[in-house]
Amino acid sequence: MLAKRYTGKKLVDNIFATSKKAKQAIKEFGKENVINATIGSLYNEDEKLAVYDVVESVYRNLPPEDLYAYSTNVIGEDEYLYVFTFVGVIVVAGRVLKCYPKYLLNTKAPKDELRQVIKVLEKYNKKEQIVRMFNDSNESSTFNLLAVLLFLLSDYYENGVYSNTEDIIESNGSGEILWDKTINETFTFIINNRPFYKDLLTKKRINDDFDYFKRLHECILTKASQELKTAELLDLFEITPVDLTDETLNNFGEDEYILYRIEKELNTQFNTRKQLVLKTIYAYIAQRGSLNDLDCLSLFGTNSFNLVWEGICADIMDNQLDTNLGSIPLPKRLKPGYDKNQKLRDLIEKPLWTITNEKAKDTLIPDLITIRANQFIIFDAKYYNAKLEPGIAPKGQPGIESITKQYLYQLAYKKFIEDHGFASVKNCFLMPTENKKVEERGEASMEMLSSLGLQNIKVRFLPAEHVYEHYLAGRKMDVESLNL
Repeated sequence: MLAKRYTGKKLVDNIFATSKKAKQAIKEFGKENVINATIGSLYNEDEKLAVYDVVESVYRNLPPEDLYAYSTNVIGEDEYLYVFTFVGVIVVAGRVLKCYPKYLLNTKAPKDELRQVIKVLEKYNKKEQIVRMFNDSNESSTFNLLAVLLFLLSDYYENGVYSNTEDIIESNGSGEILWDKTINETFTFIINNRPFYKDLLTKKRINDDFDYFKRLHECILTKASQELKTAELLDLFEITPVDLTDETLNNFGEDEYILYRIEKELNTQFNTRKQLVLKTIYAYIAQRGSLNDLDCLSLFGTNSFNLVWEGICADIMDNQLDTNLGSIPLPKRLKPGYDKNQKLRDLIEKPLWTITNEKAKDTLIPDLITIRANQFIIFDAKYYNAKLEPGIAPKGQPGIESITKQYLYQLAYKKFIEDHGFASVKNCFLMPTENKKVEERGEASMEMLSSLGLQNIKVRFLPAEHVYEHYLAGRKMDVESLNL
């Protein structure tokens, strides 16, 4: 399935091989006696790998499956350099690839950091309430075995083993008394002209320990645990091993029979959780794969970690962007003319196209707005590795469009801010760092915009570890710690 993604790579590999031969010849015969023909094609005049902006832009937007498929040997014959925009875990043909967030630059083995990121991704994705059974791409879809195994084990620890009940009838048991059955089927004594029943028939509902689907669920859970243990992923996902049965899938019949039984069970079950478990087991049986299979590609994570960072910052900074104006703690009572049911995002003007006399639907939308102690704070969460050091040209920083938009956000809310007596306005970029404390990294400014009375954009590096701790615990971050 993935082979076609490698079509055409041999030429690239040959070019790199040629480059290596040229470098070996230079060592043997001297640089003045050898011409490296790859200079100008793959390498610049300084013999460094040339990276073009347009190529990088396209490459960074590839689906994860294509991303690693198009990665190539850029170091040497036996050394490979792969580039990922993905954050999380990739399992391909039994190989486990752990993709760390890009701000982890100095930690040699960031296992604890990745474990925390995994928890963050689990919480962030939980709201969707779906199982990512397939890896979607433009070309094909492959079964995501890892996601299925993780879901089944997570669901087990939250809800237990799939169970069906059966009703048993007892004599003088502890369950519900079946009066009709007792009257019709037991001997009646008449005492003082009143009926007396020595034996009361009762009904009790118990779990059926020999239920087909309970046993099947236990079998698959045990197998899932073994697979993740072999892949050394149990510890990363903080999953306790499961060993519920010695049965194998062969004990339950041929695959077609198992799928038939599941289909029949689905027609009788209306519990949402049971249906989800049954459908997941169905997919697992239908695909019948292993993490060690050559055609296995499984993903847990995201290639849009920028959106995750944005969502986390919005959560811990108590984003007010989508809060009704009537519920926001304003310095002054909401001024007449404003609708209390409006939201802050609704106040930003939309462009008018005069020939149509209609306004466009889209407009500027900030990442998040926080209101604290009469301060109106406009944040922009940036998943960047910006290098901002005194006396050194900035590198990897947000572009001009991000800076100008941040100024424009303040301009868009200028009337609202003035109408409600805010003491100050702050603009700020929030970027992650592997360090342990908030770092102040100056400001981004443009005189032509700051001269309009708009605030320059402060830059704060947030310790990702502490940010995630707040997010996972459901706590808000103290804005005062940013020293805006």
